[in-house]
Amino acid sequence: MAIFDLTLAELRRRTSMKWRRYGPDVLPAWVAEMDCRPAPAVRETLVAAIESGDTGYPEGSDYQAAYADFAATRWGWDFDPNDAVIVPDVMQGVAKVAELLTPPDTAVVVNNPVYNCFYGYLPWAKRRVLEVPLGADGRLDLDALAAAFAGPERPSAYLLCNPHNPTGTVHSPAELTRVAELAAEHGVAVISDEIHAPLVPADAGFVPYLSLPGTEDAVTVTSASKAWNLAGLKAAVAIGGTRAAAALRTLPNEVTGSASHLGILSHVAALEKARDWLDEAIDEIAANRALFSELLARDVPGAVYRPGAATYLAWVDARGLGLDRPVQQFRTRGRVALSDGAAFGSGGEGFVRVNLATSPEILTEVVARMGRAVAPA
Repeated sequence: MAIFDLTLAELRRRTSMKWRRYGPDVLPAWVAEMDCRPAPAVRETLVAAIESGDTGYPEGSDYQAAYADFAATRWGWDFDPNDAVIVPDVMQGVAKVAELLTPPDTAVVVNNPVYNCFYGYLPWAKRRVLEVPLGADGRLDLDALAAAFAGPERPSAYLLCNPHNPTGTVHSPAELTRVAELAAEHGVAVISDEIHAPLVPADAGFVPYLSLPGTEDAVTVTSASKAWNLAGLKAAVAIGGTRAAAALRTLPNEVTGSASHLGILSHVAALEKARDWLDEAIDEIAANRALFSELLARDVPGAVYRPGAATYLAWVDARGLGLDRPVQQFRTRGRVALSDGAAFGSGGEGFVRVNLATSPEILTEVVARMGRAVAPA
């Protein structure tokens, strides 16, 4: 059975953010929710927990052990589960790790355009955002990073998006090794957000940051939530390098005890028992990526899309369409909701992000609506 086989009528019955934000005549293809049912193993785990009343507080280290086994099998990365702690979700984990590792009111480097929530959670943690743009090729600009690390703002940390959202770029081992060298040279703490990592196809060569030498002082924050569509079941893990792990273990229970018990149960089931489901989802996303590229070239000439190997999100350059704010015209004229590129930081203006994790039929309609939005009146 296909992963993305739900009809629009079935999806319209959902009450999550994706399906409630806009009116029933608007087709949503914005926020990172997938149009799928839960993996069977996840559903069975949740049903069993509900039926037995296992709905209390979380305890134990099952999540850390499950992620360690998944990482070893998937990427050949071995880490000690005792070097990881539970956090409520990835972005709250990032904020709390930033508070733990860096002084207040210091700068944290991000590579814009980048996940829009970085711009909200870092100020919430009382850290300033310092933008270091991606290169023109969409990859890390290592010279610009070196200049920023040594620059007058003296950043205390670097929030790495690995793999990169919204571009879908998979950073190479050489790039990440150089990042580790620069961070060590300038005393910059690296926090790696790897929530999209399980979605990277095996042949695309995802590299966990902590698997590289020189990352002993870094922390990775990650979760099963994105790859298995479990955002409503809150849980994540923060994994410390061999020196950072001791600091992680000082996080208070208000942080480490705030994940959902059902979230942890579902994430463990996904990591341990739903790997075949994930592989099927990855294959279908790849097919949708190719379909979207073909349809966009046909129906929205002037828009530019350079597919990235990671994520189910397409980063589309709509500047050639001659629109002041493309996302608004796509919604008002085409009745299709996309993510506004401007929210992803400097350099995102004129771009839109499109969610590809849906059925080919719905994706075809998404692009058709985009085309109608820019067609001559």
